Amino acid sequence: MNQHIMQPIPQGQYLPAIRHDNLIYTSGMTPRRDGKLIYSGKIKETSSVEIYRDAVQLATKNAILSVQGCLKKNERISVILQLTVYLNTEEDFSKHSKVADYASALLINELGITSIGSRIAIGVATLPSNALVEIALVSSVAKRF
Repeated sequence: MNQHIMQPIPQGQYLPAIRHDNLIYTSGMTPRRDGKLIYSGKIKETSSVEIYRDAVQLATKNAILSVQGCLKKNERISVILQLTVYLNTEEDFSKHSKVADYASALLINELGITSIGSRIAIGVATLPSNALVEIALVSSVAKRF
């Protein structure tokens, strides 16, 4: 485990991420900073999706930090095999993909264009602590060059 990476603070009895061989699975990461939820509430159909960018990117950064905390010396994230984006939406919301694109864009910016595999964007009735978004990653590990 990479002890110098500041892991997100779990809000229950679970690990931020767990590794099995060369795969790392994160728990769901919400838009928290130092354990405090920063963005909460419902995603609204009538709002511009841009107002949700910071929340999605903060949750995504927390997921990346969780993965990095499981890396060993001279390892890196190779590919995000699956990105799952849970959105706390109003019933009539339909722009799931556009909001999830903020998570994809951050991962591409941080890890490179070839780092993204599959993606799921799901609208849900509620999320823990009424979080706006929750991000989960499955990633593979490679040696640094």
